[in-house]
Amino acid sequence: MTEYRIRLHNCAFFARHGLFSEEETLGQRFFVDAELVVNGTTALEDDDFEKVVDYGAAFKVIERIVTGTRRFLIESLALDVAKDICASFPIVKSVTVTIRKPSAPVQGILDYAEVSVTYPQNDV
Repeated sequence: MTEYRIRLHNCAFFARHGLFSEEETLGQRFFVDAELVVNGTTALEDDDFEKVVDYGAAFKVIERIVTGTRRFLIESLALDVAKDICASFPIVKSVTVTIRKPSAPVQGILDYAEVSVTYPQNDV
């Protein structure tokens, strides 16, 4: 069976995640990448939209989680996104979610703090 990958890069959202009260009060932008490994079934040979993952719908899943409930850890946020993508699209074998936080509250100069989480869906 053919597998394929969908990559969504630099999805940008405004949210209020973080440990500190200022992060909740002010909020900030978060950038998300997702790489989905998908069982291709016969969709690729058949050119059948109904048998593939709609990446617009995958974006909406990411958006709903990232702009929803506040998390203290972006690691937890990434895991929640990955789990929800796998639950929403049963043909997804695994997903790696990377979240960048450009305004991380650290004493120093950096472009962003970044975490990546890979979540396999074992029953596919």
